Amino acid sequence: MNFLSNILREEGGFEYKRAIVDSIVTIIRDIPDAKENGLLHLCEFIEDCEFTYLSTQILHFLGIEGPNTSDPSKYIRYIYNRVHLENATVRAAAVCTLAKFGFMVEALKPRITVLLKRCIYDSDDEVRDRATLFLSVLGNDGLVGTDHDSIAFLFGSLEAPLVNMETSLKNYEPSEEAFDVDSVPKEVKSQPLAEKKAKGKKPSGLGAPPPALVSGFDAYERILSSIPEFATFGKLFKSSSPVELTEAETEYSVNVVKRIFESHVVFQYNCTNTVPEQLLERVNVIVDASEAEEFSELSSKPLNSLPYDSPGQTFVAFEKPEGVPAVGKFSNTLTFIVKEVEQSTGEPLDDGVEDEYQLEDLEVVAADYMVNVGVSNFRNAWENMDEENELVDEYGLGPRDSLGEAVKAVTDLLGMQSCEGTETVASNARSHTSLLSGLYIGNVKVLVKAQFGMDSSKEIVMKLAVRAEDPSVSDAIHALVANG
Repeated sequence: MNFLSNILREEGGFEYKRAIVDSIVTIIRDIPDAKENGLLHLCEFIEDCEFTYLSTQILHFLGIEGPNTSDPSKYIRYIYNRVHLENATVRAAAVCTLAKFGFMVEALKPRITVLLKRCIYDSDDEVRDRATLFLSVLGNDGLVGTDHDSIAFLFGSLEAPLVNMETSLKNYEPSEEAFDVDSVPKEVKSQPLAEKKAKGKKPSGLGAPPPALVSGFDAYERILSSIPEFATFGKLFKSSSPVELTEAETEYSVNVVKRIFESHVVFQYNCTNTVPEQLLERVNVIVDASEAEEFSELSSKPLNSLPYDSPGQTFVAFEKPEGVPAVGKFSNTLTFIVKEVEQSTGEPLDDGVEDEYQLEDLEVVAADYMVNVGVSNFRNAWENMDEENELVDEYGLGPRDSLGEAVKAVTDLLGMQSCEGTETVASNARSHTSLLSGLYIGNVKVLVKAQFGMDSSKEIVMKLAVRAEDPSVSDAIHALVANG
């Protein structure tokens, strides 16, 4: 165990570290006397672990084994550290593990409750929601109360494979008849249905988009649908991360979020006036789409007033060919009427003058039409996708400083989710396989296997295999790589 712990701290890639962790877990499960020592080694490893997948798996294992040790309290510090120091995925896993200790160790329940209450102020909605749920079941908020059936459901082991549970939930149609957990098939062979039945449906469970993607998604969709000009655009497919269109510390701060629909794109310009002496009125963005031939402007919604330090939004909508990943560059000019104001009252001192402010260009790229949705088991998902829809080709990517740089470039180009830790590439690697998953516009599920190789001159070649529920999407992914 000490040998494994020592080499776990040495340099190494994802597969190497996962093999070591798996070995420690096997020893813990097979040799009871090794449990506490092994769990402490794993706790020390996640204090400085660069792999999200391994951190979440270790936290899950700690939640199973930790409460059954002679002194469960000694693991709490390591788990709660993850809430402060890690990304949202690991923080969410840490919240679940803390809750398990609270449910299974009565003496720790008050301490765990305090820690979980701190988690409800987390910046990520998934972390907050999990903390709120577990607090309610613990009975400290008077919502549900401690309920043995709830505890068994949340923390008990499933008799059926998780992918079968996901399939049955997707197939369940809301009705007066409640969903029956006992009806879930216990055999793994029902997995093909899990992947094929999902077509056209919103991903759920482990196949749901990461929290960063869904945060605020429904709220923005409601805002857009409430604007008469945009109400007929249908369901919002994707919202991009904000793109800054101004430099820091300028008079006006503007960023834009791209809202992608089946046959429309709406640019939401988030504007802030940073000049205390000014009031902006009739704020609008004039968009030049001459370098985006497939787009035609439909309408815009200006902002009537933009006082100092009070963010506001203006919108511009474009039509594009339905289901087509149209791309292009857009030039943006902020136009407005600027009025001098009395700072003490905020009242304008003059009638104002028309002015404009040049913003940075904006691009709509192919990755904007892909949601990076993960899958619970890539191998099963790949095997259950129709092999006839697979398209394979090879590409020369030219010289790169490292293989990791090429992997990141392709992943960013496609806008897909890396699966099973394959986003991490060893610094001295000469070959690597990247597994990617995503949901293409039209809610078409896409899986990619990208095999990279580097020769002595640092020239990189890639073999790309794509499987999609729609064969035309496989063609589109290859066309994107060929043109990118």
